[in-house]
Amino acid sequence: MKIVIGSNNPAKVAAVKSAFHYQQTEFLSLDIHSGVSEQPYTDEETIKGAINRAVGALEQGNGDIGIGLEGGVQETSYGLLLCNWGALASKDMEPIIAGGARFLLPTEIAERLRAGEELGPIMDDFAKKENVRKNEGAVGIFTNGLINRSEMFSHIMNLLVGQYHYKKPLGSKMSCY
Repeated sequence: MKIVIGSNNPAKVAAVKSAFHYQQTEFLSLDIHSGVSEQPYTDEETIKGAINRAVGALEQGNGDIGIGLEGGVQETSYGLLLCNWGALASKDMEPIIAGGARFLLPTEIAERLRAGEELGPIMDDFAKKENVRKNEGAVGIFTNGLINRSEMFSHIMNLLVGQYHYKKPLGSKMSCY
């Protein structure tokens, strides 16, 4: 089986690999454009970015499954929440989607996002680090390392893979072991 990941981000790639426990699985990661803004600002936009990455990965990587993972933010009456969505595309079914944990971003981060900045550079500046998005992510910074970005996406991947197994025809279910 060939799994094509629509990103080269190490946190996303690690999450995908952790969700598939097949002995004969080939992984390919490609830089697939999300087709949405650099900073998705709603669940709808973030979902669309994940689906675009999954479908693009499936098509461009000529795989059995395409995976798209996308981070974004969602405005609520309580403030700006970090959100993460994923999509799994295969040739024999409509894309499957799943969302992950959410948490309220600190006011100083939310204000900069509302002013039009992207979360990745904001977090690098805030944490005084480089490539926070490719490592612990905002979730790692704001949970004091208890949860990192890869773990947050791993939860989504397990939701996607579980749905995939559920939706596959009975005779073609794959084993996770």
